[in-house]
Amino acid sequence: MVFRAITNQVSWAAAEMADTLTHPFAEPVIRLGVTGLSRAGKTVFITSLVANLMDRGRMPQLTAAASGAITAAYLQPQPDDTVPRFAYETHLGCLTAPAPQWPESTDRISQLRLSLRVQPTGLLAGLSGPRTVHIDIVDYPGEWLLDLALMDQTFAQWSAAALARAKGRPAGDAYITQAQATDPNASLDEGTAQSLAAAFTAHLNASRAAGFSDCTPGRFMLPGELAGSPVLTFAPLQGEKFARNSLGHEFERRFESYKRNIVRPFFRDHFAKIDRQIVLVDVLGAIHAGPAALDDLRGTMAGILGAFRPGRNAFLTRIFQGRRVEKILFAATKADHLHHSQHPQLTAITQAMLRQASDRAGFAGAKTGAMSIAALRTTVEDTVDHAGKPLDVVRGRLLETGKQAAFYPGDLPDDPAHLLSPARAGADKWLDADYSVMRFAPAPLTLRPGDGPPHIRMDKALQFLIGDKL
Repeated sequence: MVFRAITNQVSWAAAEMADTLTHPFAEPVIRLGVTGLSRAGKTVFITSLVANLMDRGRMPQLTAAASGAITAAYLQPQPDDTVPRFAYETHLGCLTAPAPQWPESTDRISQLRLSLRVQPTGLLAGLSGPRTVHIDIVDYPGEWLLDLALMDQTFAQWSAAALARAKGRPAGDAYITQAQATDPNASLDEGTAQSLAAAFTAHLNASRAAGFSDCTPGRFMLPGELAGSPVLTFAPLQGEKFARNSLGHEFERRFESYKRNIVRPFFRDHFAKIDRQIVLVDVLGAIHAGPAALDDLRGTMAGILGAFRPGRNAFLTRIFQGRRVEKILFAATKADHLHHSQHPQLTAITQAMLRQASDRAGFAGAKTGAMSIAALRTTVEDTVDHAGKPLDVVRGRLLETGKQAAFYPGDLPDDPAHLLSPARAGADKWLDADYSVMRFAPAPLTLRPGDGPPHIRMDKALQFLIGDKL
């Protein structure tokens, strides 16, 4: 075991040294991590990102596109043959069909390589020819990112925190009742283990559906090929020490196996190699769900930032091996659900949450930012008469009925503290306002040659993330 660990570290160090020595002579590669919390629109974001870099007519705030420095963009085979390819063509077909539909969400890691031909401008234009910049887009569920916090916890610590979070959440009290009725020192019974794991998973799924963000372990909700395996058959229990061959002892062992066999390989093999990161966040959905969901999202953002902080524990320091994520963008999605007059308020709320999360996490090093975006614009803006006064609304096709409807979600406050303070104080509901959300279907698209799908601030987001590399 020790020899294997030493060999792995030597191999990793050798690979890093080789990469460092050959990098100046290789075509530059930007590894862009894209993740999103529940219902944030990750698949649509990546599809729109690629489409708008292939056809750059709607990208005026991406300097390299506006100046004409990007002369061509094309997809290439991804460098890692062992990672599934992001199904770009399939997802784009869903969005651009005569009767467009939202593409299916992905529940596993995937990758796509987009290569840009870039012609230097300014003083360098006459000194060097065009160069190729590769963008490796690494797509992974945000729930997996939250699992990093488990690496610092024992089974007893995680259990205590999970049981505390479950109180009052959907299906949480039912699970707590079932766990309290179970003797953790009783002999292991696989039927009991499966029943507890199923009840806890149902609680996590119900909580996520209700707008809560901090729902771990992430693979319980996205099991994939691991569904039904022992590594996903455990749940939080009360107690710290358990008898040998007991239910509690086996759950503790499976928890450690989850960290060793699920969490560690993901961060070692994928996460640690990311250069730039965007985290998509459904802030509007959390506001609609209420103060508890918004405060949970704020805490979740702190946990995400902690994942990008090398030195937090020995494991994280080892996997980064001197690498670090240089820029992280938190993007509040679904900005098209608001009239543009409210976009500054949505951005300010996201920035305030990011500031609090950054302070809580003690984060330093990378450049962080917050922005409100829409990867695919599904609405048009309008002003209607309401009680004798003009009211700014958006119009779109409702997903459930297919009918056109005007929508006004409620006024977001100019001061983010008007939302964040009651959320942190544990308020049950918003006292002076009611916020709502609608589910819009994608609108049929008629694209001019050279134009990608309509969006809001995708060009600005890419300028922040990779503009300096182009």
